[in-house]
Amino acid sequence: MNRRQFLGTAATLAALGAVPRAFAAAAYDLVIKGGHAIDPASGLSAVRDVAIAGGKIAAVADKIDAGAAQVVNAAGKYVIPGMIDVHSHAGATKDGPALNVADGVTGYVDAGSKGAANIDDAVAVVKAGPQTGRILINIAKPGVTGGGATGGELMDINNADVGAARAAIAKHRDLIIGIKARLSANVVGKNDVEALRRAEEAAGSLPVMIHIGQSASPLSQVMGLLKKGDIVTHLFAPPPEAIIDEAGKILPSVLEARARGVWFDMGHGRGGHFRWDMAEKILAAGFLPDSLSTDWTPEGRVAQFVDLPTVMSKLMLLGMTLEQVVACTTSNAAKMFEVFRGKGTLKAGSPADVALLEMRSGDFEFLDNYAGKRTAKQKLFPAGTVLAGKWIPRA
Repeated sequence: MNRRQFLGTAATLAALGAVPRAFAAAAYDLVIKGGHAIDPASGLSAVRDVAIAGGKIAAVADKIDAGAAQVVNAAGKYVIPGMIDVHSHAGATKDGPALNVADGVTGYVDAGSKGAANIDDAVAVVKAGPQTGRILINIAKPGVTGGGATGGELMDINNADVGAARAAIAKHRDLIIGIKARLSANVVGKNDVEALRRAEEAAGSLPVMIHIGQSASPLSQVMGLLKKGDIVTHLFAPPPEAIIDEAGKILPSVLEARARGVWFDMGHGRGGHFRWDMAEKILAAGFLPDSLSTDWTPEGRVAQFVDLPTVMSKLMLLGMTLEQVVACTTSNAAKMFEVFRGKGTLKAGSPADVALLEMRSGDFEFLDNYAGKRTAKQKLFPAGTVLAGKWIPRA
């Protein structure tokens, strides 16, 4: 490379905020400088530099002056651990994982897109994706088949094939980490309790994620079947069978489930899962989500702008703090599945997965799943990602 080529390359990288230090002693591969670091796992929320070496977080300090092969200027931005989306359908489309990386998602769980009959499709997508992805196999053999006028995948309870699910898990145990069961009446009819019983039987000690809201059976009956480590998604879904009663109190069976170690996840989605008034009442009752997730699909990403930074912004509009929503997408989410233990933090020695977020001011309109509109003065936007120690600028 001649001098003119080198200067041109340096100028291009500088424009992206990443400056090479080719002729300096490189103590680190990458240093993210001047950003507001938020790491709930270590109680950190302050302006800090973050150094990365060998694919690991090497140091977090007030100022890091040692040489680095690459420097990212994060002034005015938030620097948080790479986000984990525990309820996504990124594994259902080949472009899904990469699109999520661009949004700062460095780990995800595909929650039931495919069942035993077509699980190889999801396995191929997850294996080809750039970040850590894992799968909850749908207890229904065909996977998600809708839920409209003709009903969904569990209307025929014979689709809930325990043997087939177990065989698929055994075949792909490196990637399948649990089971998903959609229990809304338009998916399962009156088979919800039996479908969940079969999901638990197939899962054994692995976690089961259940999709609640508008179910036929009483929620107390459903909650009673859940074990420690299971996950309830769509916690802000409206009646029938919401997690809150008409007086604004959380159902006793829900509180009992949380007390014995059941997780509660947002699962934003596109239809029937998130309504502003329900979220307000549930949060007012002091029942905060353990995790925020998108129920991501390519359609939702466009139709309702469902990405993780937007979901976080909506919960901030409802009163959660920035530190709380970061915890729900990083340190909390990392506790829910064994594969993510040790991730979701900026602690030295942890995997160098990092998300940069920018808080913009303006008038931002947000939607729930029922065309309800709210306006906020602030919104989070993705501003770049570090995946396994490599800087990926936001296009």
